[in-house]
Amino acid sequence: MPQLWAGVDAGKTHHHCTVIDTDGQRLLSKKTANDEAELLGLIAEVTALDEDVLWAIDLNSGGGALLITLLLDHGQQLVHIPGRTVHHASGSYRGDGKTDAKDAFVIADQARMRRDLHPLAAFDEIAPDLRIFTARRTDLGADRTRAINRLRDQLLGYFPALERAFDYSASKAALVLLTGYQTPAGLRKTGQARLETWLRARKARNATRVAQTAIEAAQAQHTTVRGEKTAAAVVERLAEEVIALDAELAETNAAIEARFREHEHAAVITGLPGIGTLLGAEFIAATGGDMAAFAGPDRLAGVAGLAPVPRDSGRISGNLHRPRRYSRRLMRVFYMSSLVSVRCCPASRAFYERKRAEGKRHTQAVIAPARRRVNVLWAMLRDGRPYVAAPPMRLTVAAA
Repeated sequence: MPQLWAGVDAGKTHHHCTVIDTDGQRLLSKKTANDEAELLGLIAEVTALDEDVLWAIDLNSGGGALLITLLLDHGQQLVHIPGRTVHHASGSYRGDGKTDAKDAFVIADQARMRRDLHPLAAFDEIAPDLRIFTARRTDLGADRTRAINRLRDQLLGYFPALERAFDYSASKAALVLLTGYQTPAGLRKTGQARLETWLRARKARNATRVAQTAIEAAQAQHTTVRGEKTAAAVVERLAEEVIALDAELAETNAAIEARFREHEHAAVITGLPGIGTLLGAEFIAATGGDMAAFAGPDRLAGVAGLAPVPRDSGRISGNLHRPRRYSRRLMRVFYMSSLVSVRCCPASRAFYERKRAEGKRHTQAVIAPARRRVNVLWAMLRDGRPYVAAPPMRLTVAAA
């Protein structure tokens, strides 16, 4: 058991560290710059008090990344306390004001009293890369959705027939069309034959159908809406932006797949039905690929938000709900993989249908096998064995 607890309220330019002993007494309270030399001096100063220290920090990336790396490189024990947990806990501590020193003390004291905090372990070389790649992919996907929504909104304002003619989130040919033609008059002037030739020159799929649909939309509107010229220019730029985002998404997906395949557990993880390269990469990014950081499958399920906690009161008992603090990324990995496995894996499908027959809603029936998949994946990674649909039969020797 640690003898000292060091709580760190992390920031962009400075961190505040408070060290307490087993009685909760402050031994050190210090503001330190987010600089390597300063942080190394802080680590040396804290460990000089006692080498058996448990560090706790409220950020696991961003401004706290350098300190986390230095602590792990120096073999220090480290746990993560989410900022929301610190916020709720600080209300029970003396003092109404919010200061970095108070937050650092709350972090240290919570680490002293709690045993359910998630430890931060040194990731392998591949996990940080996957974490960056998957985060970038999430940002690109969000940017693409926003751009398409803006494009449709602009197009709806002056050319509603063309806006409803295509699914711009799925049709690249429709986006290519908008990079050259955005108005009813422009499409009518070009004509179907020339438009089809123009699309084919830009390698647009289904050029004939796209050209025909666009001309039909143009023939349905002969009125020029005020602001059409400006809106058409915006639509052109947005279409080019979505095409560029699609290209970067494809490059990012290829980089994720290549890097993920280099991980030692890649084949085991993707062997579980429903988990492909992208979900497998997100799993490695969220967990670091090392199950030793979790005490067991139940702990992993708790971090993923798949282990319900009770909310009983008075005569009400058995009231279970999802914990407030859990990893959304891990939840998404297991939920999406469960959703896919329900369609492609007979065992998962049978379990899903059984839950539906018990009166569970669709989402509940998908989460139920997701919880079981945590145990299965844990065992696969622990033993380094691929997935098998049914466990091997044990041979028994009859007594003589």
